[in-house]
Amino acid sequence: MLKSNQSEIEMAFRQRFHKSAQHYERASQVFPNGVTHDSRYLEPFPIYAAEASGSRKTSVEGHSIIDYWVGHGALLLGHGFPSVVRAVQQQMALGTHYSACHELEIEWGHRVQKMIPSAERVRFTNSGTEATLMAVRVARIVSGREKVVKFVGHFHGWHDSLVLAAYGPYNTADWSMPGVTAGVQDDLVVIEPNNLDLVEKAFRESQPACCIIEGTGGHWGLVPVQGAFLKGLRELCTKYGVILIFDEVISGFRVHPGGSQAHYGVTPDMTTLAKILAGGLPGGALVGRADLLEAIAFGNRYGKKMKHPGTYNGNPLSAAAGCAALDAIADGKPCQRANELARDLRGRLNQLFAQRNALWVAYGEFSMIHILPNFDGPRPTSDEFIPCEGDYRKLDAEQPAALKHAFRAALLINGVDWFGWSGMTSAAHTSEDIDQTVRAFDQALALLGV
Repeated sequence: MLKSNQSEIEMAFRQRFHKSAQHYERASQVFPNGVTHDSRYLEPFPIYAAEASGSRKTSVEGHSIIDYWVGHGALLLGHGFPSVVRAVQQQMALGTHYSACHELEIEWGHRVQKMIPSAERVRFTNSGTEATLMAVRVARIVSGREKVVKFVGHFHGWHDSLVLAAYGPYNTADWSMPGVTAGVQDDLVVIEPNNLDLVEKAFRESQPACCIIEGTGGHWGLVPVQGAFLKGLRELCTKYGVILIFDEVISGFRVHPGGSQAHYGVTPDMTTLAKILAGGLPGGALVGRADLLEAIAFGNRYGKKMKHPGTYNGNPLSAAAGCAALDAIADGKPCQRANELARDLRGRLNQLFAQRNALWVAYGEFSMIHILPNFDGPRPTSDEFIPCEGDYRKLDAEQPAALKHAFRAALLINGVDWFGWSGMTSAAHTSEDIDQTVRAFDQALALLGV
């Protein structure tokens, strides 16, 4: 059914986004596949944005599009939040890079300490990938151990140490990845998610330095993790002397001002942060117990220092944006607003799927929405519903490429930009946005022949 409609979708897409096609032709002579991020790749071509405000971005053709990428999760407050814009404008005139310490980095760090339960000390980085890389290295220095435990389908950045087993297919024990050496692979212990028996077995047999987990589950809740599992994981890490790392690059400040650790009442030893942390500008951080982050300090108790340069660590622009954003988020209202909108959208999409007899389902937690096509299970009866009994092999299965690209193109034709099969709401989204999004899904399903 899709094949018969694919050409119709592509024709409409090309007509609506003709200027983007021209930009993409130029970009293809500059970048591999014409893009600067894997997720932005789209067939027949990606759209190009000219500006953004609130919950929407405007394409180069002038089309207003409801945005559920929200800066790859960085924009809980929406595009162009006034206090963040003012802070960056003011700082731009004062300087973007002093090559010196500055007061704003202290203020930024203080805000993180106040909001994140595990943040006794803070070290800024340039991205979430850098933060998780640092976390692993610190854990090895402090513990004197080498192995790292991670969960299948959990993404912690693209560096060698943790990128293995972050993407399907998951029906193999061979987690090799092009460009990552066998020696690096041997240092990683990969286990299925949400199984404490397997965790204890891995801890007992491998004696790892650390265990890292996405605070809301693999790929920001595509395969959800529950509070009981996190509490059990905390207990096992304490029992076996394993450093527990929460990757809150997406969940930090989003699910709760204090991240998933504050929501669930589980305090890790270290936490990695990025995205919302810097108010939409580049920036990340490793935070955690003071004794652990001492491994970065000169003359520390371990007799070994983790080297950590980084040209843009704690840069004034990101610090200014971060301070303004965290001030706006601190009372929890933006988190609550985004969570409520996502809950409403999940429910209404499931009503639409039922009305159309479409074998699709929407699910998720907090301000995150995931779509699972070709779902043959029961319809959800509450927002707590998790399809496929949480089986990661089904929830995180790779969907056919033709369907994936056609689905996103069909939504874009109807004014919605969806993040692959998932999306995130911001506090800037409105009830009218939700109404239009449901209509866009209805029209997209019709185009897909679903």
